[in-house]
Amino acid sequence: MNRVLIDTCVLYPSILRGILLGCAKAGLFEPLWSDRILEEWRRAAERNGIGAESGIEIALVTADWRKAVVTVPEGAEDGLTLPDENDRHVLAAAIAGEAQELLTANISDFPTRVLGQHGIVRRHPDEFLLELALAQPEVIKGIIDTVHAMAETGKGERVNRRKMLQRSGVPRVAKWDAIAER
Repeated sequence: MNRVLIDTCVLYPSILRGILLGCAKAGLFEPLWSDRILEEWRRAAERNGIGAESGIEIALVTADWRKAVVTVPEGAEDGLTLPDENDRHVLAAAIAGEAQELLTANISDFPTRVLGQHGIVRRHPDEFLLELALAQPEVIKGIIDTVHAMAETGKGERVNRRKMLQRSGVPRVAKWDAIAER
């Protein structure tokens, strides 16, 4: 099973996180993240005025996925070069966690040649989930069904499924889902 480090920009949005962790729970991959990635999630949520809610979500995620937290050794970022120096901790966590893949929406921040030196493949969540959907369509449909139902319950009203997926940054998965619905 592939070990996949999930960057904050993918872990923070609740719909995307729900779908990805549903896939991990179904045994489609092993998720990884670091304490620093979780801290970035918490800070992003605070900036958006949902700090208390995110604290509970982070606690639940870490309780459910105890083995997902990667310990990054002191100085592991030294010598790593990325376009944005603030992302070196993400690559260091991927290396420390022996991840085969790094899941991020910030494609330009993680050049394939740099990641390739460490045996890591950069993946966008849309590409990653579409690949899983094509391999395991019924499983992915069920996960999207569950996340969609939770979104409607949370909002207290109908939520357009395709728009929900598009807003979550997975437009190709949204298109696949719409076609698969027929």
